[in-house]
Amino acid sequence: MSAKTTPDGLDAAHWSAIEEATELLHEERFREAVVELHRALKDDPKNAYAYYFLGIAFFELGEIEPARDAYAACLRLAPSHLGARVAYAHVLRMLGDVRGSIREGMAALSQAPGDPDALHAVGLAYHARGDEAAAVKYLEAFLATHPEFEVDAETRALLASIKGPGPEPSADD
Repeated sequence: MSAKTTPDGLDAAHWSAIEEATELLHEERFREAVVELHRALKDDPKNAYAYYFLGIAFFELGEIEPARDAYAACLRLAPSHLGARVAYAHVLRMLGDVRGSIREGMAALSQAPGDPDALHAVGLAYHARGDEAAAVKYLEAFLATHPEFEVDAETRALLASIKGPGPEPSADD
């Protein structure tokens, strides 16, 4: 079997086919990345990486429904792609499919228990559903992973709004 027909060879070929597109994404040239990724998919419609990065490009362009479709396509080809699963959970929530968002987030957590991104996605989905107790549970678990400052601050602000004001200070304080 040649290197091109082995799973590792196929994986390398799939990565190689999207190299230019990922550079364009890093340069925030999202429309150009979409063109490159479509080209890669025309050449090989089974390139899960191309679908994943296409989802990212569409998301960055504010095109949430095409992003959802790209992540779903990636997951059909690579069901264990954790990044696509978490991103899919986020876009489903943003499109109002909270049940689907929770399902995908929980699938991500079953695949990678304690994954910070999955915890965050599930917490936000439960918040969108109005299940604040579950939202607090998952968002606090997310904070316990020590996320980056910005998302930590945003999550703490969301938790504060969920929990409401704390008790009034007493005269003895």
